[in-house]
Formats: sequence, structure tokens, C-alpha cells
Amino acid sequence: MKYSSQITIELPREKTISIFDNAENMKHWQRGLIHYKQLSGDFGAEGAKMQLDYKMGKRELTMIETIIKNDLPDLLITSYDTKGVYNIQTNRFEVTSNGHTKWTSESEFRFNNLMMKIMGFLMPGAFKKQSLKYMKDFKAFAEDNKSVLD
Repeated sequence: MKYSSQITIELPREKTISIFDNAENMKHWQRGLIHYKQLSGDFGAEGAKMQLDYKMGKRELTMIETIIKNDLPDLLITSYDTKGVYNIQTNRFEVTSNGHTKWTSESEFRFNNLMMKIMGFLMPGAFKKQSLKYMKDFKAFAEDNKSVLD
């Protein structure tokens, strides 16, 4: 399953990237993030791995993030691996004509078990909705300092 989401952050790209590329800020815009831990490599370096732990309702979820390509401020490609799902995310950050930042996120999901394949087939909109929610929460945090923790 592949899809793309897009949002405009009303900040200069340099400021947007400084907020986006700071692990301490993730808890303010990634709803449900309860813990993260660098597993290998330096934060943001290609090949680096980070463990991300989320609580979504009564369910807990652990993902391993791997930095595939870091060419910020233009491009960041990461993969996320969790039980039954592998996701590659390509994030592009462009300067708009009025000096803001257009963030385009391309997501590709591969499902490794029958239950997740069924979910991906029956509920593709839920995945896109979740991606767009994270983007909107980032926008609110970056522009207005509005945290999902509040």
C-alpha cells in the first residue's frame, strides 16, 4: 500500500527542520510516544537505529526506525519495522514561494502477516488518516507550540 500526504508549515524551512530533527520534540507531536532509545549509530545518521515505544489505547507498540538516507533539509528517508508491518517513509521539505515549508510524506507499507494484510486491504484510509494526524500535530507544535501532551 502506497500513499502520499502533504501539509504546509508556516515557518521557514530551516526552523521547521530544526524542530523536526530534534528527538526531544517527538513526544510533542507523535501522539502516544512514551519512550525512545537510540540503538545504534548517531541520531539522524544514515544507518542509525532507534527504538520507538507507543501506547495506542490499551495497545503498546514498539517500532525500530532506521535512517536510510538523510539529506536534510531537503530529504529524509526512514524505515519502520514492527510486528507484521514494514513501512518506508520518504519526507521531502520544500521552500514555498512565500518562504514557508511544504512537507510531503510518501508512505509505503508492506504487511508481513495475514491480519495486517487484511487491515491494510479493508482500512487503507486509517493509515493515511494517522499519517496526516501526525503531520497536523507537528504543524500545531512547530507553529504554535501546541503539544499533544497538553
